[in-house]
Amino acid sequence: MPQLTQIKETKKGRMALFFDGEFAFSLDADTFAKADLHEEDLLEEWQIEDLRKQSDTRRALDKAMDYLSLRDHAAGELYQKLCRKFDEHSAAYAVARAGELGLLNDADFARRRAAELLRKRKSRREILLDLTAKGIDRDTAAEAVEALYAEADDGEDPELANARALVERHYAAKLAAGKRDQVAAALARRGFSHSVIRAALAED
Repeated sequence: MPQLTQIKETKKGRMALFFDGEFAFSLDADTFAKADLHEEDLLEEWQIEDLRKQSDTRRALDKAMDYLSLRDHAAGELYQKLCRKFDEHSAAYAVARAGELGLLNDADFARRRAAELLRKRKSRREILLDLTAKGIDRDTAAEAVEALYAEADDGEDPELANARALVERHYAAKLAAGKRDQVAAALARRGFSHSVIRAALAED
């Protein structure tokens, strides 16, 4: 049965555990206190593994908080990021806990992200692809985009406005050189529909 031979506080305030003279893992202060561990304790393998899982879960939550302190995330995007460093169980727990704390809201995230991308002259298709890549489900992404475009119903079509702005800012020289087909192809690659492209080039 492994023996806890040393407990050492790390520079980050975690408690490093050494079993039979070798470092195993570290615990956050709360988990360590609840475990009521002492040097020379003998632990079963399953107890050690349970502590290791608790450590990973807490570290995943701490990392989730770090990510969310930098910018908003969709739940799926946050989960994908955490899975790069932690097991699926720890990542899922951290995402669920962040949601319980009110730090995740996919619908709000999708609306803000969609508005930001529209301001950057992205097409409707590009916005939808970006949202789904961030882990937003298709229905939520579609609702966010539809709501965004509905807000502009009384004014200019934002899709056409963005296509025209791109033509003016990036493709005016090509049009002047008679490379209309190349400009149309470039706009198509950006996700604009053929009808929008025709309208944008007709107004040039």
